[in-house]
Amino acid sequence: MSRLKILGQNIAKYRQAKALSQEKLAELVDLSREYITRVERGQKNISLKKLFAIADALDVDFCNLTNFK
Repeated sequence: MSRLKILGQNIAKYRQAKALSQEKLAELVDLSREYITRVERGQKNISLKKLFAIADALDVDFCNLTNFK
């Protein structure tokens, strides 16, 4: 499985654990819901700046989002 796909799954897992919709997460990090959807599906490269914002919004350690094991 690709690292982008694993990253997306990690984001989705933490987002769902916080009971946030994709739309709410997108609002919190100033992105579109479509962008979040593509990231979670592993279809979009994401900048570190945006990834840090997502980690902050989800209140999760950056290393947990990028755990590819």
